[in-house]
Amino acid sequence: MPHEPRRERKVVTVLFADLVGFTSRAESLDPEDVDAILRPYHEQLRSELERHGGTVEKFIGDAVMAVFGAPAAHEDDPERAVRAALAIRDAMSEDGRLKVRIAVTTGEALVTLGARPSEGEGMAAGDVVNTAARLQNAAPVNGILVDETTYRATRDVIGYTEAEPVTAKGKAEPVPVWEAKEARSRFGVDVVQAGAPLVGRRRELDLLRDALARAREERSPQLVTLVGVPGIGKSRLVYELSQVVDAEPELIHWRQGRSLPYGEGVTYWALAEMAKAHAGILETDPPEEAERKLAEAVGGLEAEGAARMLESLRPLVGLGGDGEPGGDRAGRFAAWRQFFEAIAEQRPTVLVFEDLHWADDDLLDFVDHLVDWGSGVPLLVACTARPELLERRPGWGGGKPNALTLSISPLSDDDTARLLSGLLERSVMPAETQASLLARAGGNPLYAEQFARLHAETDGEDLPLPENVQGIIAARLDGLPPEEKQLLQDAAVLGKVFWLGAVCAVGSLERHEAEQRLHALERKEFVRRERRSSVGGEDEHAFRHVLVRDVAYNQVPRAARAERHERAAAWIDALGRSED
Repeated sequence: MPHEPRRERKVVTVLFADLVGFTSRAESLDPEDVDAILRPYHEQLRSELERHGGTVEKFIGDAVMAVFGAPAAHEDDPERAVRAALAIRDAMSEDGRLKVRIAVTTGEALVTLGARPSEGEGMAAGDVVNTAARLQNAAPVNGILVDETTYRATRDVIGYTEAEPVTAKGKAEPVPVWEAKEARSRFGVDVVQAGAPLVGRRRELDLLRDALARAREERSPQLVTLVGVPGIGKSRLVYELSQVVDAEPELIHWRQGRSLPYGEGVTYWALAEMAKAHAGILETDPPEEAERKLAEAVGGLEAEGAARMLESLRPLVGLGGDGEPGGDRAGRFAAWRQFFEAIAEQRPTVLVFEDLHWADDDLLDFVDHLVDWGSGVPLLVACTARPELLERRPGWGGGKPNALTLSISPLSDDDTARLLSGLLERSVMPAETQASLLARAGGNPLYAEQFARLHAETDGEDLPLPENVQGIIAARLDGLPPEEKQLLQDAAVLGKVFWLGAVCAVGSLERHEAEQRLHALERKEFVRRERRSSVGGEDEHAFRHVLVRDVAYNQVPRAARAERHERAAAWIDALGRSED
């Protein structure tokens, strides 16, 4: 018997693009001329789509369909898809010979894992695919239409204008659509922090203040790494530290960069951001202007080894290379360290490395080198990362007297309630509303903010899972080893609370295998082990957040879900407690 392909239900973003008027034009062209036009067009589309993390499912003549979020989800799949659409539109407009219509939709699909689109195997099936095809037909020439779900997920980072709803074949009601115009900022730049109040993080902020004070008083580098799950408040703490720095009477250098999850030439992206910021280099600067600014910045430091420093920084800022410096790594690291030491020699300096869990090993090695070898200057190196960093580097910051790693915990219910009151601008909420929002937020400030926003927009009706929250959780699940993800899906069938024996029964696992996987998931902050169990002789565990359980459960196709429920029921029956 052929092996049954594994399928999952996933929220995906689908992009459809089609050339305008090409079919009628092709009728009068020689087949070789058609190929000469289509081949570079296909190559350009594939390049842009894959560069943004999409999977090209199929080319049908002059049309293309791509899927973002399958086989593996990213937390920002709708944003990636719309940015890819904008890049395709701009390339077509610049070329001038071809015109295109594009549509982007987001929704649930049944995804075949391991499908090979290059061999004609379909990857995603569902209404989201059909809707994208219908909207693409209605898109303006060289225009991009998106559905409501995509719009909601990306409206903070993409500029839109509302368009006329589309009457689509097979749809009972016209489909609300928006036309994507431009990205509000280039990828990797955060939107300015909203005005939500800071609650429940005073202790963590005090530790950051103390580390900065110590760096200044002792004139020695200090490393602080904030570790926590997405949305827990790492970036907010960095923002609050920047406010502390701004309020200081003494001028302090603040240089910030982040590691990106995808793209070309991103190994040292965070360092490049810092070097460009210090030299005042803009993205629009021509090479000769960037060269002049960099030389002036290095010359102004009046440091020894300025020539070597300048040479090592040139490829970092995109001069004379692809942004990926080569050559002697040890010499390069030493020159970069001396650059940052020279900056801190002039005045106290804070270097912020965001999203280190996405950093290449080379960048992690450099941060380690900077803190280990730097000396005699007031320098605070502040990093943010998810627990995955400590999986890759269990000894991160360990053994250094000048290093501190802070694990950011969920907010208490009282603090979350205060946050929700501030977000909704209500000092008192109905008890039922507050309890519902608290349960959904689970102590995560980002989740609280998203659910509060949804509550305000829908007048508190039944709240769906916000798209960006769903994306964050799905991406974390898809980033797990398959056997750990499978265990979470098995556990999700049992509910928010589950037992070791039940998981073994549902997933046909040996106890020692399940114990090892649960321990790994505990370290990654997906689950926790309870001190007491409600089932005698069985270890009890719980999902750290009910939304993780919900997303994992919803990924299981209905037939497989029913089968697992039967196994779970059989395990419960075997306990001999029929009243349960």
